[in-house]
Amino acid sequence: MQLRDSNIQRLADETFDVLIVGGGINGASAAAALAGKGVRVALIDRGDFAGATSQQSSNLAWGGIKYLESHDFGLVRKLCKSRNHLIESFPSTVQEIRFLTTVGRGFRHRPHTLWAGAWLYWLMGHGATRIPHYLRPAGIRRREPIVDVGEAAGGLEYSDAYLHDNDARFVFNFVRSALDHGGCAANYVASEGARRSGDGWLTRVRDGISGRTFEVRSRVLINAAGPWVDAHNALTGQATEHRHAYSKGIHLIVPRLTDHHRVLAFFADDGRLFFAIPMGPRTCIGTTDTPVDAPEVSVTDDDVAFVLDNINKRLTLPTPLTRDDVISTRCGVRPLAVKASGGEGRDFLQLSRKHAIDTDEKRRHISIFGGKLTDCLNVGEEIVAEVERLGIAPPDPDARWYGEPGDDVRRDFLARAERMGLDALTPAGSSEPLTVRLWRRYGRHAFALLERIEQDPRQGELLIEGTEYLRGELEQAREREMITRLEDFLRRRSKISLVVGKEALRASPGLREACEILFDELAEQRLAEYFAETTDGESPTVPDEAATDAPSRASA
Repeated sequence: MQLRDSNIQRLADETFDVLIVGGGINGASAAAALAGKGVRVALIDRGDFAGATSQQSSNLAWGGIKYLESHDFGLVRKLCKSRNHLIESFPSTVQEIRFLTTVGRGFRHRPHTLWAGAWLYWLMGHGATRIPHYLRPAGIRRREPIVDVGEAAGGLEYSDAYLHDNDARFVFNFVRSALDHGGCAANYVASEGARRSGDGWLTRVRDGISGRTFEVRSRVLINAAGPWVDAHNALTGQATEHRHAYSKGIHLIVPRLTDHHRVLAFFADDGRLFFAIPMGPRTCIGTTDTPVDAPEVSVTDDDVAFVLDNINKRLTLPTPLTRDDVISTRCGVRPLAVKASGGEGRDFLQLSRKHAIDTDEKRRHISIFGGKLTDCLNVGEEIVAEVERLGIAPPDPDARWYGEPGDDVRRDFLARAERMGLDALTPAGSSEPLTVRLWRRYGRHAFALLERIEQDPRQGELLIEGTEYLRGELEQAREREMITRLEDFLRRRSKISLVVGKEALRASPGLREACEILFDELAEQRLAEYFAETTDGESPTVPDEAATDAPSRASA
């Protein structure tokens, strides 16, 4: 808690060039961009970083192939460029993956039409990925035997990208980057509204841990509150050109359905794309697309039935998936940017995830609407430009604020890891060698983990059963990752609670030791708090953990 406490004090004591309200992907990338270019920036979130929409994605960084159908060609080109940029900038994290799409008989488009669309998509992406292939039903079956091709007219295989780790971890690494460049950030700090004072802003905030209230001073205020942008603008009396419409989406995490590392794509009964996505030892299936009036949502019985019904119709499993197979769920809203004056005159399912930035020059206020993970680097750069337009020139405008360390740093890490035999310490059943995982998750900060393990071999031991986390990772997380509640670690800094059932976690002696490392004398309180708030498969922020931890369906 020392890092958070020191940042809380900075929030109260300092005057910032920019205060950002909201620590999802938009706020985190904006903070990283501003701090990386030398702007004095602070970031707050009323919950944990990436605690809402940014922890509920499909873990895909894709160019928006579905927007071809609505003729949003400009958006597709932009998203493909953004996807390619992410792959180049984060090669260990954002990686190309093949999508195998099955098209049923009677679908609104023939397989050859979709295949032609996939070629157009590939060309719009400047041929940066592997080429598409047309598939007959027999070809689909050869590639993926679990796909039911009985009603298939054909299909195709094309490429997009996905996050090898979880989305919330990707977001937090932007927050960590902002901190590394001198920015200030604190979770569980809620804005209660802001007012103009002189040529700046005074934002009243409440520390959700201590209950303390105080004001944060800044020259510019950025509202990046995700689905709650409209609500926060109401607190500050801010009128905007855009507003949000909301679409609820859920995913179910189930035992791994196939050992083939590809995304299985179908068209669900409502006509939208529906995926089965690899997630380490699990598979993530979904998503739904349900119009809702507010951002506070939860998983319903109908949601679960829809996802299970759709996946069971399209796969030939030894036994159909049931609710007992659901290890955890993901549920959130997509905030869709629309004109404040009304809708956009198009079908709800065709509304895109494009972002919009509204700037009030007179009041030095910026609102970020919509957006998605794929476009995060553009959001960061655009926010820097908007802040500069408001009179705050970045001291280091040409600084690169994103991406993995260079090849020379990576080679140094790999050489040092090889000398100490790091990969020999890889826990049994792990999905990848330790060198690969530690570099992807921590970058140059992985060197500190090597030092910990060299000084104390116990730091290289597996800590929590059924996961890949070492004792040393928990030690480092305590110092660097602002973990305030147990859910912050289990759900967002890692994806443990998504892939390990609640009862398995409850019985884990390693989890208790993890709490002692993270929370010291508050360990028992944080452990009890977590399980009290996750009864009946629900957590305080998302209805997650189901009670079972079943084996892979692929071997059932």
